[in-house]
Amino acid sequence: MARVAVLGAGAMGLAAAYQAARDGHEVAVFEAAPFPGGMAAHFDFDGLSIERFCHFICRADEPIFDLMDELGIGDRMRWRPCSIGYFAEGSLHPWGDPLSLLRFPHLGPVSKLRYGLLALLSTKLDAWDALENRTAREWITRWCGERVYDQLWKQLFELKFHEYADSVSAAWLWRRIKRMGQSGRSLLQGEFGHIEGGSETLVKALVCAIEARGGVVRLGMPVTDVLVFNGEVRGVRTLDGAEHAADHVISTVPVASVSGMVPALPEDWRRHYEAIVNIGVVCLVFKLRRSLAPYFWINIAEPDLEIPGLIEFSNLRPAGNEAIVYVPCYMPASNPRWRWPDEALVNWAFSALRRVNPALRPDDLLGVQVSRLRHAQPICPPGFTGMLPPIQTPIAGLQIADTCFYYPEDRGLSESIRLGREMAVAISGGPPALGLPPALRDGSKCGSLTAWRADRRH
Repeated sequence: MARVAVLGAGAMGLAAAYQAARDGHEVAVFEAAPFPGGMAAHFDFDGLSIERFCHFICRADEPIFDLMDELGIGDRMRWRPCSIGYFAEGSLHPWGDPLSLLRFPHLGPVSKLRYGLLALLSTKLDAWDALENRTAREWITRWCGERVYDQLWKQLFELKFHEYADSVSAAWLWRRIKRMGQSGRSLLQGEFGHIEGGSETLVKALVCAIEARGGVVRLGMPVTDVLVFNGEVRGVRTLDGAEHAADHVISTVPVASVSGMVPALPEDWRRHYEAIVNIGVVCLVFKLRRSLAPYFWINIAEPDLEIPGLIEFSNLRPAGNEAIVYVPCYMPASNPRWRWPDEALVNWAFSALRRVNPALRPDDLLGVQVSRLRHAQPICPPGFTGMLPPIQTPIAGLQIADTCFYYPEDRGLSESIRLGREMAVAISGGPPALGLPPALRDGSKCGSLTAWRADRRH
């Protein structure tokens, strides 16, 4: 039995701690926040418990289903048909299926055909090495032309990635399209899932399972140092100065924190972590008296409307007679809007909601929550696999990963769970965690990555 310290009580950290405790290890989780869950944490929205940052589940998210079954909450999974909309040139249009594409008035027939082929082939594509060194913009324009990129994607990328808009890997975008495209009842009907009671249901079940196996979850206790002696982990030091012995440390906190937390890391490893860019998000959650639109997700392409999209979460997880709308605004912390007071952000975002639905009145706003997260969206440029160091560091007993390591997958509960459990399994002599989803680990999918990581491990 080993002593395992897990840094971070988000979904990845809790999954790692659960697996380690399940395998018979002595586990302690250290979380800086006063609550568990990370980006999946809830807040009390006037009696409604709901996530600070929106989460939904797709049919391909097998790791979350397996874990829920193990925890005895598999029956809490709920599925609902959902549709997507597109707000462009002052009008709201249905989107996300072939019929909607054909009816979309702002593209010509040839552009529609090329875009439809790209979306269809993305759901069938497995080999992604050809996309690894290409930007998303290059990939889209090659298949669909500049007109399609300018109309459908340019503003979305600029408002989500800002100065990095032209430096996003095509592999990242492909994987996102594929995951969404595979979550449907049919070609014409999308379907997404949620957990009854929200992500909090899963978070509570994980904490209870960890504690039932003798583990502890220490909240409000940030780790300041990983203690290393002769190249081996010896424990961690927390902000109160206390030292906690450990044979293994699994870090799931943002890699931006790693250099300062692990001074024993070799300089070249520090450079790998420091080269990874991760931008923040300001997420506003509105409670409205009336529905915004019949769509779960609305993409926005209006030059003077600086919000890339809206999510009416109550069209997925019902919230009584009220509507819950998320307005996620991604931006670097250096962006002036990041420092806006909450009131200014609320007024700005609510005006955007009224643009989409002019029938909304000021008295339809029943409540709003504003949350900020400095490290929310990793920037994955072409060749990103070559920027990621192995999860197992040169310090014996120390594994480091965050949401960047899912690449080419995007952030999500399912990938957090999978990778967290893999890191814990490696402690017991299982295969090393590689970050990549199992289906993408074959060398034929991206041989350069497999070889690169093999070289770094030996």
